[in-house]
Amino acid sequence: MEAVDIQQDCLGLYCGRIVEIINGTDVHGECGVCPRGQRTDARKICRECTGTPERYDWLYLGFMAMLPLILHWFFIEWYSGKKSSSALFQHITALIECSVAAIVTLLVSDPIGSLQIRSCKVVMLSDWYTMLYNPSPDYVTTIHCTHEAVYPLYTIVFIYYAFCLVLMMLLRPLLVKKIACGLGKTDRFKSIYAALYFFPILTLLQAVGGGLLYYAFPYIIIVASLVTLVVYLSASEIETFKDLLVRKKRLIVLFSHWLLHAYGIISISKLNNIYQDLPLLALVPAPALFYLLTAKYTEPSRILSEGANGR
Repeated sequence: MEAVDIQQDCLGLYCGRIVEIINGTDVHGECGVCPRGQRTDARKICRECTGTPERYDWLYLGFMAMLPLILHWFFIEWYSGKKSSSALFQHITALIECSVAAIVTLLVSDPIGSLQIRSCKVVMLSDWYTMLYNPSPDYVTTIHCTHEAVYPLYTIVFIYYAFCLVLMMLLRPLLVKKIACGLGKTDRFKSIYAALYFFPILTLLQAVGGGLLYYAFPYIIIVASLVTLVVYLSASEIETFKDLLVRKKRLIVLFSHWLLHAYGIISISKLNNIYQDLPLLALVPAPALFYLLTAKYTEPSRILSEGANGR
């Protein structure tokens, strides 16, 4: 009967009561916000998050961790120039920065000093936006129950981005100054300036759209990787398999996109049934193969010439 009373008295979807043990008796506190690392259960009682992230949660964190690395690589390649020998070292440095940032982020998360983290289970989209569900019983006074119901999937991304930014500012300028001698004084630091722009954008994206990204990221990966692959193949005028083998860089770009395709497929299927889901990875090369096999039939000059001959 007590559980029913608590549920009726404590309003709001994410408001709960903290339970304290006094003289061997459970004493329920006032209805309000749960402490960090806790969320309400079905009885409106704040319970500590003792679970571990599911496979899909780790895939989401991996996606959010990849975003700054991919952007680093893109802007390094964009600003380094075709003849610059510093691009490779900057790519490796960016990979080291993001890898170290990810490890440090896990180490400072609860439990501290371990690569494992404890978490609350994501139940629905509203779990990411608890600030929108603060109740107003009398339509005047608002009971603020905003807390991280998806602990720590929301805040751990901000911590990771902060470490990425700090490590970049400590390591990259020294490296670029030493090895990027072929570029001008302003051009050599443009990839770093770009990061100072996209990190706030990524932070805002996580703050506002974290919940939407959690459910949509597998499809975002597949669509974005397909579009960028086609754009790259078209811009590089790659129409045959022979064109791919001309430069090693083209193969690296192709395999990188294939890895993203595979990551998206794994994220969608979640590998719940390995024997059923793993064969789907055979579809990874399909878009590139389809493009290479049909590119010659869609060449604009050929279409125009055939149209002129037809007249």
